[in-house]
Amino acid sequence: MARVVFALIGSLGDLHPVLAVATELRRRGHAVTIATSSCYREKILRVGLGFHPLRPEVPFVDPAFVRGVMAGFRGAVRLLRDFLMPAAPDTYADLAAAVAGADLLVTSELIYVARSVAEVCGVRWVSYSLAPLSMLSNTDPRIPPVPWAGEWLRALPPTVLRGLTLLPRVASHGWWRPIRRLRRKLHLPVGPNPIFEGKFSPRLDLALFSREFGAPQPDWPPQTRQTGFCYYDETELQPDLPPPVAHFLAAGEPPIVFTLGSAAVYLANDFYAESVLAARQLSRRALLLLGPNPPPAGLPPSILAWDYLPYREVFARAAVIVHQGGIGTTAQALRAGRPMIVLPFAYDQFDNAAQARRLGVSRVIPRRRYRARIVAAELSALLGDPQTGERAAALGRRIRDERGTEDACAALEAIL
Repeated sequence: MARVVFALIGSLGDLHPVLAVATELRRRGHAVTIATSSCYREKILRVGLGFHPLRPEVPFVDPAFVRGVMAGFRGAVRLLRDFLMPAAPDTYADLAAAVAGADLLVTSELIYVARSVAEVCGVRWVSYSLAPLSMLSNTDPRIPPVPWAGEWLRALPPTVLRGLTLLPRVASHGWWRPIRRLRRKLHLPVGPNPIFEGKFSPRLDLALFSREFGAPQPDWPPQTRQTGFCYYDETELQPDLPPPVAHFLAAGEPPIVFTLGSAAVYLANDFYAESVLAARQLSRRALLLLGPNPPPAGLPPSILAWDYLPYREVFARAAVIVHQGGIGTTAQALRAGRPMIVLPFAYDQFDNAAQARRLGVSRVIPRRRYRARIVAAELSALLGDPQTGERAAALGRRIRDERGTEDACAALEAIL
């Protein structure tokens, strides 16, 4: 039996793939601890895993914080430069304590002290990425996390693309000054930029997303192993849908499911009200996954509002899924084999939305244009296009055949 420590910072979309791999490792006889924000303590302990607090505490349940860090490029600056990087000494102290006696450390890309902890503590280190945007490539350029970026970037010559990749490296050099200061204090060389090439472990890097969604590229780090999506379905904790939900789903045609994941849901504004109007214009049944938001007033029997439901159970019964484009939500929608509409908010959501559209299974609505009239028109086009539904169903079958969690565990056990 080995002792494995996972470390991550992020929303539920970041936590759930780790829970999938961690619970499978536990089933195989390993002792697993997850180091992350304290707001996830009970969720982690409930499935029989160890928990270790990791600073800085990321309040993804605080609407003001979420608004600040999901404001396009400015949000990325706030999260990385102003919030995570200054906390590097605290993150290092917490993670060094968590890996004491551990055989393996597995980290997300926002754990900027991972390389330092591995070098000082002598623990084997594996990195992982959840979305194609994280795997920088000149042969498959991705859409940057800003609303104005588009497909035109992919048409630029390779030499121009290589030049463009230098810009964020130069611009972010000052951001990781706290990491350089920490490494000097630890008597370590400066090392590579932890936001870019420095985030990849030289031993093993896991690309935890499907080849169907982002094919491997020749300029990825050679130690990268792509496994496929890793799904945590919560079936042990919630094996059955609540009776009112099960009755609603069985009572008529498949509904349109509207959701904003676990972070953007705190920025819903008029998303649910406009969604209800669009569904009513089309005389379609709908299921609203509200999170902490109150339901719109005067919902007819054809529209059900619920706070949270397991995506696997409801997405497979949907006609169309409308969502924010987070990688966790997107992966579940792809596995369900249903067409979708994406309105991206921040970070990898723009690239995920663009990739789903390139695959022919999705349409994209800019957040500022999310109005009932536009949503109804896009939904009507999707529902009236059997080819999109067929492509989504075929893609879903191929993704369901993958073994992302098992392959990720096999790769980690090979390191052990």
